[in-house]
Amino acid sequence: MIVKVQAEDFDAAAEIRTLIGGRTDVGAVVTFTGLMRGGEGATLTLEHYAGMSEKELTTIAEEAAHRWPLTDLLIIHRHGTLNPGDQIVLVATLAAHRGDAFAAAEFLMDWLKTRAPFWKKEEAGGKTPGEAKWVEARADDEKAAERWEEKE
Repeated sequence: MIVKVQAEDFDAAAEIRTLIGGRTDVGAVVTFTGLMRGGEGATLTLEHYAGMSEKELTTIAEEAAHRWPLTDLLIIHRHGTLNPGDQIVLVATLAAHRGDAFAAAEFLMDWLKTRAPFWKKEEAGGKTPGEAKWVEARADDEKAAERWEEKE
């Protein structure tokens, strides 16, 4: 299990090649790469507390590994100021079977969107840039994550 929080960009293909590393116990690799969307001049600044972010992402990764028989997984989440088209997050899940890999990747993304300790500040671009504003959690992200809540 690999969890990275970094400012620098990543090479998704190289990260996945390293993760697979000639293994023969993997029947499925599911990946998700999240990109920053927005118009010209827009920026997104992701802030975090070093140490706390890695710990929480590791907890989320451990939960996925507990729920599905994964052979490995990778989470890379960037911080700092990003521009439209920049990569923000990479999730890769490895499993013997595709269903487990798909479910774990979807779980990870739903929980990263709602539980990862990153604060997002967005500035609109264009000819008349707007003021920066903090991004609130979206209700549909919360609803997607609710389905993974374990029933007591």
